[in-house]
Amino acid sequence: MKPQESTFNDLSDDPLTTTEEDEETSEEDIWFLPGPLEEDPDDLPPGPRAQPPETSVIDDWAKAEGAQAALLARVAGRMGALDDRLERGSKGWRHRLALIEAADLSWYAGDRVSPDRLALWTSMRLSGVQDDSNALARIGWAVRRLTGGPGPMTDLAAFLDRRDPETIEDTAERFEDRASGWIDVMTAAADLHPITRACMGFHLWSLAGLGQHGDQIEATVTAARIAAGDGRGAIFAPIAKGGAGGLRAAGLPFERLTHWLDGMNNAILTAMRHLDDIEAWDARADAAMARLSGRTPAGLRSVLTEWPFVSAPMAEALTGASRAAVQRNLAWMEDRGLIQEVTGHGRYRMWRIDIQVS
Repeated sequence: MKPQESTFNDLSDDPLTTTEEDEETSEEDIWFLPGPLEEDPDDLPPGPRAQPPETSVIDDWAKAEGAQAALLARVAGRMGALDDRLERGSKGWRHRLALIEAADLSWYAGDRVSPDRLALWTSMRLSGVQDDSNALARIGWAVRRLTGGPGPMTDLAAFLDRRDPETIEDTAERFEDRASGWIDVMTAAADLHPITRACMGFHLWSLAGLGQHGDQIEATVTAARIAAGDGRGAIFAPIAKGGAGGLRAAGLPFERLTHWLDGMNNAILTAMRHLDDIEAWDARADAAMARLSGRTPAGLRSVLTEWPFVSAPMAEALTGASRAAVQRNLAWMEDRGLIQEVTGHGRYRMWRIDIQVS
């Protein structure tokens, strides 16, 4: 019996063997194989566009600005009046408003620094045992930036005192890199009104990548400087003095801008009324103290208009007068109803001007 012949006569009939001819056609016939690795697949999500996606929010804020044009014009007009008032008035008025604004802002941020404690810290770096030195340092920074210094859009790192040290490692993320997103958006929004731009920058502050406890204070102070625009008298716009409603972070850009404008409007009106009271008191004190001789009465009157609260050591340091002369003039002013003592203690006493309510 002959052995059964193989079913496959040659290698060409063997399904497990690939011939040279098959190799030439396999790439065309086997359609389901992936393409070459060097080719980018076309089934991935789209990449970034030429314009950063964050700048798309500018259109929303521009629409909100247009819808609130009337309210924005009213607030901008009152801001211009405040700027003119501060430019023509005493230089100490700006400092006084900055102290009050920073103290109000500290309560909004949770630091709760009272104006009298802030005055002692700012003037003489004095703090009590119960005071939080970090909180005082944050609010002290706010006072400095509300009264002068470079603007935030000139150099944000210098404005926030967050300049990276030269010894930082190359692998570490620098502040300029973290804040670049916020800076790019604010630069692209240059056509918006400074008040609208400030509101947008406040609500987009998380793009700066700070992520620290002082975010709210830094964001508000930065926005206050931007909202003032090119003001010559008022280099910041009052915001916290109008209550926390203007800083409400809820709703769409239209709602946020509405709250912001209402808050600024109330804050500016409050600041203007306060300046009216200070101006009236200064005229009354000048008339009452006209017969007093020496430089101490005039210097003390100037200090009391510049600072919401004044202690005898503060007045001594700020006027350059002797402790005896300061105490004698303070007692004279208190007896005549020009100032009032607010602590009620025999030591560490502080005074403020006595504003007469008509």
